[in-house]
Amino acid sequence: MVDTATDARTGPDATADALTADGFARITDAILDAVGTVIDGKPDAVRSSLVCLLAEGHLLIEDVPGVGKTMLARALATSVDATVRRIQFTPDLLPGDVTGVSVFNPVEREFEFKPGAIFANIVIADEINRSSPKTQSALLEAMEERQVTVDGRTHYVPEPFLVVATQNPLEMEGTYALPEAQRDRFMMRISMGYPDARSEALMLRQRDTANPLDQLAPVVSADEVSGLVAWARAVHVAPAIEDYAVALAQATRTHSDLRLGASPRATLQLVRAAKVWAALDGRAFVIPDDITALLAAVFAHRLIPTRAAGGARGTSAADAIATILERIAANVRVPIASRQ
Repeated sequence: MVDTATDARTGPDATADALTADGFARITDAILDAVGTVIDGKPDAVRSSLVCLLAEGHLLIEDVPGVGKTMLARALATSVDATVRRIQFTPDLLPGDVTGVSVFNPVEREFEFKPGAIFANIVIADEINRSSPKTQSALLEAMEERQVTVDGRTHYVPEPFLVVATQNPLEMEGTYALPEAQRDRFMMRISMGYPDARSEALMLRQRDTANPLDQLAPVVSADEVSGLVAWARAVHVAPAIEDYAVALAQATRTHSDLRLGASPRATLQLVRAAKVWAALDGRAFVIPDDITALLAAVFAHRLIPTRAAGGARGTSAADAIATILERIAANVRVPIASRQ
């Protein structure tokens, strides 16, 4: 745990008043280092998961099985001393399994709410596209409003709250594609990718006799994470940077190769993620590079290319979207100074 009795620049309590930019960076660096001991050779994926947690977003990981998607979520939860629950999405999973149900208590002669698996700080929705759209929709209210309504009663999920969903982009038999309304709920989409040869060899040596999660100790408490979230929310964004984010979003909506552009929610989440990105670098203000660094992760999964663009030169839709975003980033004017 972080020593809350020390000076704010060396070990601050995770509150908005006590933290400084340097203190925020030190605490988050410790979290990243802790998770990095479990997830070998994937610093970008680890950083993205922490950005989603502190920016109050959700993370979608699309990758093949066995690359550490679930391990990443569990390592993050352990490092921040948070509760974690894993839901294996299958065709027979029911919405009540996710949200919870009301059960009649014969002793009290009234219905009692039995919370579902969604009531945890970090919820792992494993292979989310293998359940029916009805079950997938059980996540929507919790992801957007951080609450669940069952039998007309509202129940709030704990804070902090992060949904980490995984899906295999290759094996699509018996799956239900995520609707756009649900994909838009995810702040970022990332791919873990295979580890390099050195990291994979290190993994073989380290995990032959022990599970690295067993050696992982919490760096901060869940309550302290709430302080980090509040501090990141207050990171300064100049009007020119806001205009830049809006211009990028507008460009996706008018691009001739895109059928569907970025939503206003995407713009909002891009700026929120950029605030955390800047804070992780020890800055209390956002610069254009923070926006462009997150553009693909925040926008790509929300965009739909036209049929012609998606099939051009034999590339996949994902490759086409990546190319389009690169062109948009190159053509939209980057602010070089704050607007007066």
